[in-house]
Formats: sequence, C-alpha cells, structure tokens
Amino acid sequence: MKLAFVGGTGPEGLGIAMRMARAGHEVAIGSRSTERGEEGAAKVREAVPGARASGGANADVIGDADVVFLTFPYSGQEATLEALAGALEGKLVCNVVAPLEFQQGIGAVALNVPGNSALQESMAQLPGSRVVSAFQNMSAEELQHLDHPINADVLVCGRDAEAKQTVIGLANQIEGVRGIDAGGPSQSRYVEMLTSLLINLNRKHKTQTSIRIAGID
Repeated sequence: MKLAFVGGTGPEGLGIAMRMARAGHEVAIGSRSTERGEEGAAKVREAVPGARASGGANADVIGDADVVFLTFPYSGQEATLEALAGALEGKLVCNVVAPLEFQQGIGAVALNVPGNSALQESMAQLPGSRVVSAFQNMSAEELQHLDHPINADVLVCGRDAEAKQTVIGLANQIEGVRGIDAGGPSQSRYVEMLTSLLINLNRKHKTQTSIRIAGID
C-alpha cells in the first residue's frame, strides 16, 4: 500500500511511518511546507534503509495514497481538513489526533470536544471520506525504536467496517501490536482521552506506557 501522513513530520507521524515502511509499505510524509515534508521522508529513509519514502506539502502527498493518516495536533484539525477536504474525497482516512493540552503543574489534560471526539468532528468535515481513528495511544518514542517490538493494542473506532479492518491489518504488521475493533465513532472519545493519562504516567514513572485489553482472543 501507499500510505500518506498529513502533518507527518512530528514524532507520532514519523514513528508510524517508519514502522509501516519497515513492513514494506510506501510512505509519503506531508507537511505545511514541501521542504519539511522532504526532511521527514529523509528521516524515514535513514531509519529504514531501502524504504520507499517521499515527502512534500500535505496536499501533494494525498493524491495516490491508499490510506491517509492524520498526525497533526488537534488545534490544527479544523483548518487542515477544511483545506484538504476535496483531496480527501473517497479516501480511507485514519485519524490519529488526540485532543489535549499541557497545563503547568498538571501535565497533559484531555480536552472536551464539542463533537464528542476528534473522530466525529473529522467525519463531519469529511462526509465523502471513509474515516476511522486509531494509534492515538501509541508511544512515539517506542514507535521509533525499530529494533524492539511494542507490547500494545491499537483500538480502531469508526462506522466503516471494511475501513476498520484495513487499519487493523496495518496495526498487526507492527511487531507485538494487536489491532482491535473498538466499536463506533462515539467510542473514539474514550480512546482519545486515554492519551493524556498515558503521557502523565510516562512522566511520573519515567517510562513508555501502552495499553492492553484483557479477555479478547
């Protein structure tokens, strides 16, 4: 598959892209500037020798992608999707956005989202796309440690069953990771909110945490 990463130059986008490139997929790293997108692609090629990785402006990496990952901060979601809605028409879109902010003396705090979740807001903005959410709880640091498996489950939410299965299949290609169908769009709210908890646990215990769901074979 060819996978595009909108806002893919941050740690999370690069980490997922590196893992997907290592699994044999072609990846395209997008950014607000062509130069930053190309720099991100160079980092993927450096981490994964032989990787098929290209970079460019967000709008330019979407065209022939089979799956488009949204890997930018929540603060940029509305404006970014407004600009790219036409290019994303008909695409399978995986929203990795977790609405949170950092407050002094507290740490990461989950934001209340008017649409209940970043996924639901993005679905409203992209009515012609097949939008699901996943990967919000993955440690960017662990993703980029390519020689180590990741002991984690990836919870995939959305309305489109086939799209969810595609993203679950991609998650399963990361060593140690299991993709799980976590239900409809409203469930994404709880998955997104877990991200702030994990960040704060990481800081308190100086580690990299993940989630595992017991009782599902």
